[in-house]
Amino acid sequence: MKSFLYILFIFLIGTSLSWSQQSKELKIENQKIVKDSINPLAPAKAAFYSAILPGLGQAYNKKYWKIPIVYAALGAGVYFIIDNNNKYNDYRDEYKARLRGTNNPNDPTFGRLSTESIIRGQKFYQRNRDLSILITGGLYILNIIDANIDAHLLQFNVSDNLTLKPKIQQNFLTNKQDVGLVLSYNF
Repeated sequence: MKSFLYILFIFLIGTSLSWSQQSKELKIENQKIVKDSINPLAPAKAAFYSAILPGLGQAYNKKYWKIPIVYAALGAGVYFIIDNNNKYNDYRDEYKARLRGTNNPNDPTFGRLSTESIIRGQKFYQRNRDLSILITGGLYILNIIDANIDAHLLQFNVSDNLTLKPKIQQNFLTNKQDVGLVLSYNF
């Protein structure tokens, strides 16, 4: 067994010496840096497209995966607006029928409710409808802002001159590894 280890050791040393004696040629290639021209109107165009038709600005920026998110958010908002408006109208119609005295006391939905409960329900669904309108409007504006910001970030120049990378360094005082981030800028 010892002889096998000696032979293996000699073999590894011999191959590493033969590899280190081989000449290595260093080849340097010049790379052309091609800078795309920056279109300052692209963010405004993306925002305009997104204002005309939600999701069109995301398509202009070639972020197609965001389009279903935009339509799901706006569709959910529109659903809640319609649902709360329908329930508000139901409570309002029941309240009007009670004022006229033509309500049905055997109605399974409103028959057991008092007039004060009908008024509270009407106010509740009116408030929820108005809140749903505000949230859906906010989501529509967020869609426009997202298209604008994404178009700005597409023109952002990311090069190797500015890097942020993690660095692990040996601390000689405590003999432990220190982890940190290094921000470097090359001229």
